[in-house]
Amino acid sequence: MTSLATDLARLGAEFWEWRDATSFRTSDDIPRVERPAGWLPRFDRAAIHEFTLALAGFADRWKAIDAEGLGALPVGTQVDHRLLGAALARVHWELEVLRNWERDAVFLTSQVLGPWFDLLLPPPPFDERRQADLVRVLEAIPAAVEQAITNLERAGVATLARVAAADLHEIGARLERSVAEVVPLTDATAAAALRAAQPGASADLERFRGWLAASADRLGPDVPVGREAFTWYLRHVALVTHDPEELVRAAMQDANRSIVAEAATRARFRDVAEPLLAVSAEAESTAEAAAEAEVRAFYESAGLLSQPETLRRYRFAPTPPYLEPLAFLGVNDDLTSVRRVADDATSYVPEPSADLPYFDAANARDPRLGIIHEGAHSQQLALSWAQPDPMRRHFIDSVANEGIAHYNEELMLTAGLFADAPHSRVIVHNFMRLRALRVVVDVNLATGAFSLPEAVDFFVRMVPMDVGTATEETAYYVATPGLAMSYLVGKHEVMRLVADAAVAAALDGTEFSLREVHDAVWRNGNVPMSLLRWELLGDRGDVDALDAAGAWWESAPAGAEVSGS
Repeated sequence: MTSLATDLARLGAEFWEWRDATSFRTSDDIPRVERPAGWLPRFDRAAIHEFTLALAGFADRWKAIDAEGLGALPVGTQVDHRLLGAALARVHWELEVLRNWERDAVFLTSQVLGPWFDLLLPPPPFDERRQADLVRVLEAIPAAVEQAITNLERAGVATLARVAAADLHEIGARLERSVAEVVPLTDATAAAALRAAQPGASADLERFRGWLAASADRLGPDVPVGREAFTWYLRHVALVTHDPEELVRAAMQDANRSIVAEAATRARFRDVAEPLLAVSAEAESTAEAAAEAEVRAFYESAGLLSQPETLRRYRFAPTPPYLEPLAFLGVNDDLTSVRRVADDATSYVPEPSADLPYFDAANARDPRLGIIHEGAHSQQLALSWAQPDPMRRHFIDSVANEGIAHYNEELMLTAGLFADAPHSRVIVHNFMRLRALRVVVDVNLATGAFSLPEAVDFFVRMVPMDVGTATEETAYYVATPGLAMSYLVGKHEVMRLVADAAVAAALDGTEFSLREVHDAVWRNGNVPMSLLRWELLGDRGDVDALDAAGAWWESAPAGAEVSGS
């Protein structure tokens, strides 16, 4: 049996090395990985075929391990095997079901220009390898634009092409500004190469924007994955046992609760003035450093979560001038990686103003509002990356990660972190409303009940949220079914696990430690709660329900047919 565990560990190591080199670039911050030197996204049909064959090879080896008697091994090893199975199912979901590599202009913009943005996220200095990668990415933009147009000509979706065209407004000049700000931070050779590559890259990005604007009307309609495929994703990638309709009903209950709580808090503190915005991004960053120390001390004093001295810090910093023109390309933070786990994480903040986007406006009044979510990501990732089991150091699905962060928001509100800040309490309730409404949007987009404009309007009316933020979020969720729901669904899963642990301790007559449960959840923060329940509580009810859905490869959906594909 020991050889099975060894085979599983070897397979996992090989798969994750392959995944780091071949997975698509994402604008989300949780799945970011440290890429091999010289890496570029590949999204041509030959690459997709190559990836599909490699997936089949990994899946055959994974199935062989299960067939040889894995059930006799410890639960932790069986959990690791199921984790790898979910990761394999996700690759199929991305390549064959979503097919964003040929349908989604926002996604393809991310592949074309996103690697430049990602290389700018870690703070300076820019070492020799990073400079070489910046040059390579910039030089590759013309060919990447050509491939993106080829893919979209075959299978592109009109609504996402319009969103991408709007995102790329004045993109040539914006890239030129970014490059000009980076050049002084590089050596003479890299600087010359960047200056030489920039005009061509800017011109081709403008060509891409123009093509999108001119071609959108003749591209295809949105292609929702449909209920059956979405349910397959829930069972085999997210490892969630609930049906889509159950998720929406639970979300609306949470939304109603949050609306009432927000209204009651506003009424109680109606005469308390709203805090002023920070006077500058620098001042906001200074305030955040003090607030982060306060939050860490609060975790310890309240007995909520251990804060070892070795745990890295989460810091705000003013948005660098080389990043600002391209901030639309992703979450503006550097949460580091499994190889940089000791480095402090950095979240870049814009200069405060009256028209700040939703989350930036909250952080500019009380930095703790960012710390309790993005700061929770920073800590969870650092703890997960440092844990001894290599299989659990890697992202599988957002439900666990985003669920922990959203759970942490409500945890800190309930525990009293914002006792001195009525307005911040209002904002946290509004966060909770947003997370709940995201489930409604996500599921309805996936099943085809909402169009993209209808989803944007729903966010603007119900949160409320500015149109820009709502459009940005919704465009991303159209192409990534299951991400928007992950916050609330994951929070409910964490709450159920913690509550059941407390009840079990009471029944056993043992002392319940909230800190110990949280420590285990954060340390295993990449593991779906259905599996963690089995390992921590001995409850395999969710696992049995997931098994009833059958093997992932037996029911794996194919992508909807697209003209010309």
